[in-house]
Amino acid sequence: MNRVYNFSAGPSMLPLTVLEQAQKDLLCYGDTGMSVMEMSHRSPAFEPIIADAEAKLRTVMSIPDNYKVLFLQGGASTQFAAVPLNLMNKNKKADYILSGQFSTKAFQEAQKYGDVVAAASSKYVNFAKIPETTRESFRPDADYVHICYNNTIYGTKFNYIPDTGDIPLVADMSSCIISEPVDVSKFGMIYAGAQKNMAPAGLTVVIIREDLLGNARPDTPAMLDYKLAADNGSMYNTPPCWPIYVAKLVYEWILDLGGLEKMKELNEKKANLLYDYLDSQDYYVAPVEKASRSMMNVTFVTGDADLDKKFASEAGAQGLKNLKGHRSVGGMRASIYNAMPYEGVEALVAFMKDFAAKNPK
Repeated sequence: MNRVYNFSAGPSMLPLTVLEQAQKDLLCYGDTGMSVMEMSHRSPAFEPIIADAEAKLRTVMSIPDNYKVLFLQGGASTQFAAVPLNLMNKNKKADYILSGQFSTKAFQEAQKYGDVVAAASSKYVNFAKIPETTRESFRPDADYVHICYNNTIYGTKFNYIPDTGDIPLVADMSSCIISEPVDVSKFGMIYAGAQKNMAPAGLTVVIIREDLLGNARPDTPAMLDYKLAADNGSMYNTPPCWPIYVAKLVYEWILDLGGLEKMKELNEKKANLLYDYLDSQDYYVAPVEKASRSMMNVTFVTGDADLDKKFASEAGAQGLKNLKGHRSVGGMRASIYNAMPYEGVEALVAFMKDFAAKNPK
């Protein structure tokens, strides 16, 4: 069976060369006589894998030395509680920018632990753009400011890094991490579920500035305490060994391509192809404000729910899978993460043109 173009929002496509290497190593990694899925996380065989994964990620993202890299479990959603438990520890206040469903969920979870307010929101336009903020948007005594950098469901992305002054900025980058260069030093903490751009589901990466460690609330569960995870080298309990190994392969793939500058160039080329087509016609509508468009998740609609349903069904039959939009938005969503080849977007645009010609409104 031929591989399809998988436009799923996550879990998503992985680079073909990474899958081929993982397949090669599946039964026997090196000369260990076993799979990475079978080996002890504390074995001499696995320790170099996790160490190399961290080193490669540090190189890919140019992570400063005063930041810890943690390989955790529980998905980004677990971090919705872990962040306030670890960071909302001075004034018991935090400010959140609401730009979509996941930032809203993080906001609601954090409200359980302190004085948490929405500093800005674009809900009034159904999250079709990124809220604008200035330093004055945030309370000066907030312990941190939280954002979701890229919004998978709505197809938006921050085109600026909020100016929070001395307040640590925390960013959920689950759906855009390692898609382009980012200045890690402008953030107190970055976290991401790995299943969109890094690895299979099961791994969550946390990048946190060292001075933010060690102040977790006394009642913080051990599994959510960042300092405990850091002190134990991400091995307080058994880490997700296989996804960490695959993530290492993905980091190597990016480095072989030429790093994040090259990755950004390739991603922009794909996104521009799709957005340029959307802007050139009137059959499909891209609801997101142009300045807020995501390079990873492209949303569009025909304006007719039945046509949208037909589009997703017929596209799937032609090997363009998982184009149905999220139920809260409708329409279509093309997630074109790092591993989506340019040819996949070319095939999608060709199908869009053909579908429009055959299904006049």
